[in-house]
Amino acid sequence: MSAAAGAWDSFTVRRIPQTAPRIISADEAWHGEQPYAQDALALDFFGARDDEDFGRQPTRSSALPDPAPLVGRLSQAIIEIVSGQRPAPQLIRHTAPTVYSVLARQAMVAGRRRLSGTRRPAVVRRVRVCEPADGVVEACAVVVAHGRVRALALRLEGFDGRWLVTALTIG
Repeated sequence: MSAAAGAWDSFTVRRIPQTAPRIISADEAWHGEQPYAQDALALDFFGARDDEDFGRQPTRSSALPDPAPLVGRLSQAIIEIVSGQRPAPQLIRHTAPTVYSVLARQAMVAGRRRLSGTRRPAVVRRVRVCEPADGVVEACAVVVAHGRVRALALRLEGFDGRWLVTALTIG
């Protein structure tokens, strides 16, 4: 016997295992045992929050700068944004998200209808400021822009050591 024939004697032939799933009837499939599935985790997204520690912190008026010059500069910038002369992201740090979204939308509309040619810059004529509560300022400004006299009403609140515009009305 040769060496090649001896090597064949050591092999065992085995059947290939059946890997296809077993065939079941339609009734068995419909009423069969349900496989285990883990339920959803019970997470409380609205329970105890860390906003008291990490959210915006109110600031007293005594710790904030004088709001009158800021109201004048903000009024000037707001009118320029609404007329399409200034980009809205310049005020993102000074406005609440709801106020910024309104300004950005108005700036986009103003950019579409902007007329060519030179225009005179807006001028803030008068600013009035009152403080109804500590850390809250309500102000109005009269602005002359492009031959129109406009009024702005702003509410500023002190957060994180700075004034933030939380409400805005442009007339």
